[in-house]
Amino acid sequence: MTATNQHLFADTKLLKVSLTSQTSKELPLSSTDFTHFLGGRGLGVKLVYDAVTPEIAPLSSDNLLVFAIGPLTATIAPTAGRTAIITKSPLTGTIFDSNVGGYFGPQLRRAGYAALIIEGRASSPVYLWINDGKIEFRSAKGIWGKEVSPSTDLILEKTDSKAQVACIGPAGENQVKLAAIMTDKHRAAGRGGVGAVMGSKNLKGVVVKGTQKVAVANTEQLDKVITRVRRLIKKDSITNKSLPVYGTPVLVNLANEYGLLPTHNFQEGTFNDAEGVSGEKLLERLFVKRYHCFGCPIGCGRISRAYDEEGGGPEYETLWALGPQCGINDLEWIAAANFRCNELGLDTISLGSTLGCAMELVQKGKLKAPLKFGETEGLMELIDDVALSHGLGAELGEGSKAFSTRYNAPELSMNVKGLELPAYDPRGVQGHALSYATSNRGGCHLRAYLIGPEILGSPVLVDRDRTEGKAGLVVLFQNLSAAMDSLVLCRFTTFAFTVEDYADLLAAATGLPIGGQELLRIGERIWNLERLFNLREGFSSKDDSLPPRFSTPLPEGGSRNRIAHLDEMLPEYYQLRGWDKKGQPTQTRLKKLNLA
Repeated sequence: MTATNQHLFADTKLLKVSLTSQTSKELPLSSTDFTHFLGGRGLGVKLVYDAVTPEIAPLSSDNLLVFAIGPLTATIAPTAGRTAIITKSPLTGTIFDSNVGGYFGPQLRRAGYAALIIEGRASSPVYLWINDGKIEFRSAKGIWGKEVSPSTDLILEKTDSKAQVACIGPAGENQVKLAAIMTDKHRAAGRGGVGAVMGSKNLKGVVVKGTQKVAVANTEQLDKVITRVRRLIKKDSITNKSLPVYGTPVLVNLANEYGLLPTHNFQEGTFNDAEGVSGEKLLERLFVKRYHCFGCPIGCGRISRAYDEEGGGPEYETLWALGPQCGINDLEWIAAANFRCNELGLDTISLGSTLGCAMELVQKGKLKAPLKFGETEGLMELIDDVALSHGLGAELGEGSKAFSTRYNAPELSMNVKGLELPAYDPRGVQGHALSYATSNRGGCHLRAYLIGPEILGSPVLVDRDRTEGKAGLVVLFQNLSAAMDSLVLCRFTTFAFTVEDYADLLAAATGLPIGGQELLRIGERIWNLERLFNLREGFSSKDDSLPPRFSTPLPEGGSRNRIAHLDEMLPEYYQLRGWDKKGQPTQTRLKKLNLA
């Protein structure tokens, strides 16, 4: 490997800005950080781990907010348009990365940067304008207070119509812990309250335009790998048929059939009108056109119409969160509520889950509020109140863990480490249950998507009820996911690609001589560094758990009488990770990972 090839991505710079002093400086990306953490999630985690100590509160000016892209970003690799946003989460207190698609990431890469590191707090609202190597801090007067679409339009009017914007809405400005950062007006870095961190810094948006050409180490070899992996995407039924035709909502009917579609705040696993809120029904009633992120041949995005308004989505998780989770079967209302959340900059998963928690509190007589499962009256106004931090909305904006604890019923919050669980009931998928419990960022389906092998048969079908062997699968998927989020590529490519395919893409693009096992080792290193961050923050093995509800059998449906058998899998998981019985990485394992 030549020195030039070794540094194809490592020579991409880090841009560090201080909002307090309104200064910026460029820093080199060391070859060690590149080879150990790649970019995206891994690089961002390393930067935050080094700078953010336990005494730094998530919404303090000393917390970092990192926008990071990967060594494949803006290349011809399929789905190479995503961006990772890394920080300490105000919702969970954990290390957190939130991943978003669209077109923002390639512009940052073309501007010459592997990561944008934001520290400090502006004295008044600003937005950051990155035009290739020119950095400007501009007043957000007249933009602050506006919703996502008009904010995006105003910023582009003041800068360049060909630039890309990542911004917050009112939820982020008000530091609501469910606030998202939005790109393309409807693509959300939605989880963990990353938008609140941006709002706490008085930063309305980041707008970037880059014109630099992205170099690759071996163009001929990359073309060969691209030809192969695109053929794999066309060959796979999920990436070539299901997702392009129906988008992620294709999962609604399937999850319901297996009894995995959480209903009424996870009290049941089936919804009596799943068909009415399904991907098939969305295509029939509200679909306008498909949406592709940068360089994506899959095109799972939807543009829909509801109440004479067009917008992006809704995705599967949103259809569930604002639908069955709250007992709601009005598809058009769900789509309109999704549009509203996008404009306000709210995470639909945590919002819907928190609303469902509140509805159950009312159902059980622990809360007096005009909330009832299945009813939408007044709910849109309440969503606005969450973003504006008004009344009951201000309490809901703290997330379901804090909200349910306020009303002396913490067991009604369906969360792990403070992050609300998404749209799969873990009682019917044992491996997925373990992945929820051990997730470093809290309740998340994407740290290790065991729905693939346990339900979809991808890459192979395994018995969803068995606990044997699931720990090894979870470790494998977690390591692969960490590596993928550091490349940065879309998770849907895992339905078609093997780990060797990802390694071949990386090698051809950067010149880094790497195979699949080494790529997994990088993922393992990232996973362990995230674990070390959380342990330093006071988390322990006690937090590798599920809400008590999942020890109670489901009453009916395709997962009837099932519970989550977490205790049967967790000890083996720790052993395979090279951690002790308390879930702490051993020095032996850390030395092997160059983390000692």
